[in-house]
Amino acid sequence: MAVRFFNTLSRSVEEFAPADRQSVGMYCCGPTVHDFAHIGNFRTFVFADLVRRFLEFRGFAVRHVMNITDVEDKIIRRVREAGTTLREFTGKYEAAFLDDLRMLGCQPAHHTPRATEYIAEMVDLIAQLIARGIAYQAADGSVYFSIEKYRGCGCKYGQLVNLNFDEMRVGERVACDEYEKESLADFALWKARAPEDGEVFWPSPWGEGRPGWHIECSAMSMKLLGPSFDLHLGGEDLAFPHHEDEIAQSEGATGQPFVRHWMHGAHLLVEGKKMSKSLGNFFTLRDLLAKGFTGREIRYLLLTAHYRDSFNFTLDGLAGARTALARIDECLAKLREVSGVSSAQPDAVVLEKFATALDDDLNVSAAWAVVFDWVRDLNRALAANALSPAQAAAALLAWQRMDSMVAIGAKPESEVPSELLALLQERDAVRKAKDFKRSDAIRDELKAKGWTIEDTPKGAKLKKL
Repeated sequence: MAVRFFNTLSRSVEEFAPADRQSVGMYCCGPTVHDFAHIGNFRTFVFADLVRRFLEFRGFAVRHVMNITDVEDKIIRRVREAGTTLREFTGKYEAAFLDDLRMLGCQPAHHTPRATEYIAEMVDLIAQLIARGIAYQAADGSVYFSIEKYRGCGCKYGQLVNLNFDEMRVGERVACDEYEKESLADFALWKARAPEDGEVFWPSPWGEGRPGWHIECSAMSMKLLGPSFDLHLGGEDLAFPHHEDEIAQSEGATGQPFVRHWMHGAHLLVEGKKMSKSLGNFFTLRDLLAKGFTGREIRYLLLTAHYRDSFNFTLDGLAGARTALARIDECLAKLREVSGVSSAQPDAVVLEKFATALDDDLNVSAAWAVVFDWVRDLNRALAANALSPAQAAAALLAWQRMDSMVAIGAKPESEVPSELLALLQERDAVRKAKDFKRSDAIRDELKAKGWTIEDTPKGAKLKKL
């Protein structure tokens, strides 16, 4: 079965067919580093990581680019308020974001360009738009993209979203990076230097200033992936105006189709409501880790809902994720006890069922159903002593391949304190001596300390409760 994704551009599920299977260009809008990223942001990045991992499993060579937006309106305002430099301010949040990605099991992008390192490319792109008559310089020195001129040359504005040009409120131009969704207005490509910008400015043919937010992604993506590439991802809130403006300025400059396939992740609610600090449901990854949850539990929960469905993220859901992962972990531990074959092949049946579910526009619900049906059947076979070492090994290898796509990883091993290991050894000795009263007392003592004894074919083990 071919890999099929929903393409926002065509508004339909279609076969993913890159121009060159040997190198899939994939761009994901990265963080704006003005604060710690919240859990809604990370839904998009975990989704993008799943897309990349699955494409690689299906044999595609992916070249993944994720930008770092380190200059825009909010950042400049906060730099001014903090009384620091741009790089000092953004650097700490960039480092925190990359640490959070690792905690969630996300692979690093092959390229993470910072906007401030691609100013020259942005200036060149703006110059091309001016030369084609699609951009113009205003009286204050700023440069704007003209939607009227763009549409006048036969280009379509409104490829990702259906826009009703008759009903939209028309504005002459907007200087801010994020403007009202109801507004149809020329947007800033280059912003003339203003006193409140402080030391955040660069030279250009139009005077000192800085780029607009939309031009940043166009310049960086086309520099690293070419003027026309395969796949662009982001949250659905970016489809308009950000991604629509990316298409307009990119295709306006090059005359070529910008991106063949667009994928957008849906909004995330927290405890049934839009995230808000005033409601107490605004969580960064660090907030959730401080509550005792792990990165793999958070990642699993984020991967239980289809990327195009709005998802209600709750603390109860995280507790449920912990239980679900424990089912998988316990089954894998039992398989490792039985497995003793090093030359096995992965169980191809379950592996193909799992991958086929993801072929269907990343149907994670069907994929997890495959996993838990498989775990149930394995547990029954293990309980009946009906699983051979070769079958156990094949199951473990199949899980490794499935986990290469979902990347929830293995449960961290709890280090057993030496004094508890001594108690376990004493228990073994008194059981051999048939002193069952002392054996039971040791079991109770270990339980009081938060550990339970598991008797396995390879001997007794301690397991953290």
